[in-house]
Amino acid sequence: MTESKKLSITEIKKALKTYDKEALISILVDCYKQSQDVKNYIHVLLNPDEAIEALYRKSKNQILNEFFPERGFAKLRLSVAKKAITEFKNLSNDELRTIDLMIYYVEMGVEFTNAYGDIDAQFYGSMISMYGSVIKKIEGKAGLYNQFNQRLEEIVGNTQEMGWGFHDELACLFGELIAEFEVD
Repeated sequence: MTESKKLSITEIKKALKTYDKEALISILVDCYKQSQDVKNYIHVLLNPDEAIEALYRKSKNQILNEFFPERGFAKLRLSVAKKAITEFKNLSNDELRTIDLMIYYVEMGVEFTNAYGDIDAQFYGSMISMYGSVIKKIEGKAGLYNQFNQRLEEIVGNTQEMGWGFHDELACLFGELIAEFEVD
């Protein structure tokens, strides 16, 4: 069996213009039935406030569940937790809540380490990378700095006894952010 040729956006637009309104609605409903991503996207389009809040709560719960599930042991599938953040960001385009989820991811990693002991370098690398991404998103934005500064500082404070250079890396990143906004 040969793979079918992928259509370009231009080709798709041209083909869709040949359909009447009812046929387009039918296509959209079929897509809605087939794909959870399409469902989420349409919900955000038609009812943005409620849909974004629901997606935010779902994403936050997915992150929590990877570190502290209601039952059983943590799976620590960091890729699943990061995917929840990415999907929320792509569907909602809500920068504030995306940053909140990114910080929450690191907070859960720190809390997990404090509860169960040292993990490994790859784990800490993921936490540092996410923390660094948050810092980049906040740079040059005083409003975001004021909103998230305390949580970012608490993360650094809660890592003082952790290994693998974790605390030092976070402290350095946070120090660079402070230097930008707290110049006397």
